[in-house]
Amino acid sequence: MNSIPVRKRSLFTRLLDDVSAKDRYRLAAEQIAHAEQHGFDSAWIAQHHFHADEGGLPSPTVFLAHVAASTSRIRLGTGVITLPMENALRVAEDTSVLDLLSDGRLEVGFGTGGTRESFEAFGLNADQKAEVYARNLAIVGDAWAGKPLKGGNTLYPVAPHLADHVWLATFSASGGRLAGSRGDGLMLSRTQPRPADRPDATLSELQNPIIDAYLEALPEGRAPRILGSRSLFVAEDRKRALDFAEVGLRRVADRFAAAGHRIPGNTLQDLIKALDSHVGTPDDVIASLRADDTLARVTDITFQVHSIDPPHAEILRSIELIAAEVAPALGWERATQPHLVAAQ
Repeated sequence: MNSIPVRKRSLFTRLLDDVSAKDRYRLAAEQIAHAEQHGFDSAWIAQHHFHADEGGLPSPTVFLAHVAASTSRIRLGTGVITLPMENALRVAEDTSVLDLLSDGRLEVGFGTGGTRESFEAFGLNADQKAEVYARNLAIVGDAWAGKPLKGGNTLYPVAPHLADHVWLATFSASGGRLAGSRGDGLMLSRTQPRPADRPDATLSELQNPIIDAYLEALPEGRAPRILGSRSLFVAEDRKRALDFAEVGLRRVADRFAAAGHRIPGNTLQDLIKALDSHVGTPDDVIASLRADDTLARVTDITFQVHSIDPPHAEILRSIELIAAEVAPALGWERATQPHLVAAQ
């Protein structure tokens, strides 16, 4: 059995601040820089096409190149690039260049996701995404390694080391086995869907079997890399935290209802439970995170404020409280001292 190494902490954002697209990108970049200053190991951003209320960033490598220029230590990850929608060689080229521009700080997360309508907009068949995903994974890996391409070409610049920085996102044990068999990292989402016959299943009940399958398939001697994403908003005052949660989570519940999905119960605590959120003071969220036994098995945990989505200043303060109080209490050790930004 592969052992689980020391855990790391990271920030995740879907770029959902309630502002213009330009300001979304500016605020997300500030949040990542703030996380670096407070000792976070990595920052991850999501790719979403078309739907502003689901995620505001279709071009993750472009955005991370911008962030790389204003940071120096924090690792930068895609969580995820929807690989079946992409030209695999262009992904290999973009990630190779981005890794150079960021001084080797890139982590590359891939997934099969995306709505059927998004695939159609690209002229693609969503029913074929699994086979396209497998084919594109192989193409990207071969290109990074400098293997010959059609026409006798090879990738420039090559990036064989990126093969050790790939993560696969999945909701299934079969996906866990794929990530393990390839020696890749495993990405687990706080948006894990519940099976129709188990609507009340916890994240731990659904994700522990995925971790089991991953570890069983991992090659001997290959260190496991398991990233767990969790929604977390921390404030000094419990009522303040819950007030922001009430606004954000009810907005999500209303969207679910409009789409024909029902969240059991109507109290704020019902919404917090149904949307797998950890909200309150540092002591509150430490206690609720400790109750999630999947987190004892991950190597990296990435915190996001979605779907609470408080104002920018509150997100920055939550990052500070996570770094100072929540993460240390859960066994995360600060890798470096804060990076202090000189006054301008």
